[in-house]
Amino acid sequence: MDRVKLATVWFGGCSGCHMSFLDMDEFLIDIADKIELVYSPIMDIKEYPKNVDIVLIEGAIANDEQMHFVKTIRQKTKFVISFGDCAVTGNVTAMRNPLGNASVVLNKGYIENVTLNPQIPAENDILPVLIDKVKAIHEVIPVDFFIPGCPPPADRIRYVIEKLLANEKPVLEGSNLKNG
Repeated sequence: MDRVKLATVWFGGCSGCHMSFLDMDEFLIDIADKIELVYSPIMDIKEYPKNVDIVLIEGAIANDEQMHFVKTIRQKTKFVISFGDCAVTGNVTAMRNPLGNASVVLNKGYIENVTLNPQIPAENDILPVLIDKVKAIHEVIPVDFFIPGCPPPADRIRYVIEKLLANEKPVLEGSNLKNG
């Protein structure tokens, strides 16, 4: 039997969704012979692989590097899952949106709110270029499934993965959404 190629990605967020993923504890051992983890921030792999079956994307799109990468992920992945409220709605990451465009945000962060040596980094490649408005994943690419929560409970993540491994469509509503 071919193992399912699973990836996890972390964009603009806090890593809480990945902590919930790891909170699946023994379930990860139970599915170890069914999946192959091919890309994740908990691994030292530099390039996103081809032919990924499932990706869990944590965080919102906040800069140009993430914008490019999420499009690459969509091209190389069968099922894209928005994983947690930042990926699903923008959540905390998008709290900067009401402040204005990227230059306003940079000015607030590097000039107005700094007491020592206020300056916006000007050298190329120090910071990725911020996009003007943070976006949820589905605002940039088509998303197949959404796992809400901040962070989503481990049982909810497990439910989605179990259904996909059984070649079934996960339905997150009613008790499957409320209790995981």
